[in-house]
Amino acid sequence: MADNVSLSGAVRANLLTLQLTQRQIDTTQGRLSTGLRVNLALDDASAFFAAQSLNSRASDLDGLKSDIDQGISSLEAAINGIEAITELAEQARGLAITAKATSDTNERSSLAVQFDALLSQIDAVTNDTSFAGTNLLQATPDNLTVNFNEDGTSALTISGIDSTTGTGGINVAGAVTNFAADTNIDLAITAVNTALTTLRTSASTLGSNAAVLTTRLDFTESLANTLEGGASKLTQADLNEESANLLALQTRQQLGINSLSLAAQSERSILALFG
Repeated sequence: MADNVSLSGAVRANLLTLQLTQRQIDTTQGRLSTGLRVNLALDDASAFFAAQSLNSRASDLDGLKSDIDQGISSLEAAINGIEAITELAEQARGLAITAKATSDTNERSSLAVQFDALLSQIDAVTNDTSFAGTNLLQATPDNLTVNFNEDGTSALTISGIDSTTGTGGINVAGAVTNFAADTNIDLAITAVNTALTTLRTSASTLGSNAAVLTTRLDFTESLANTLEGGASKLTQADLNEESANLLALQTRQQLGINSLSLAAQSERSILALFG
């Protein structure tokens, strides 16, 4: 068995210093390459797990952002539907007013047919106003629930609004007796006017809820960014500082190599005395 090589104290001390400096250089280069001061739990367990928790919550909020955004789109679809229904109702009122202004029975009958056709279109619009399977305007409207936090303890539930021409909706009946009598036309005009008021209220309610969702979406995005920023502060490296550290460590390494060389040279000089 070969004997172990024995190093002098001076050589061993310089060698250990060089090894320590090299490990510090490797760590600093790792931080510079990844941009992170904490890559693993071994680097700083407290900071690592705290940052992981913040990033996990930010990820959960990103999922909620998508749900809130979809909720806004559902409300926008409903608001567009209300606007279309309002236009159709105004056209129907115009037909009824025109019918009352004439005494021609045939013309009144023709206008009554057009009036009923517009009511059919209103019902068609309510059925078509659907987004991602949610319809807030149909005869049996859906409700929309949007969660604002991870456990669902903060949420907004938006009730659908029956906007069909039926009694549960805007309650506008078809042209009675083809608008033969003025009283029938007056009833139709009154019903449409009431319906228009209801539609404006519905649009205002939906618009208010859309504004709430938009505000919560902005807040959720801001909170997610804050959480991610907090996680970064716990783990990110100061690249300027690490660059300066690397330069200092490389200088220290070069000085260590010189010191090791001098120590070895001293041993060679002693050996030369026995030459």
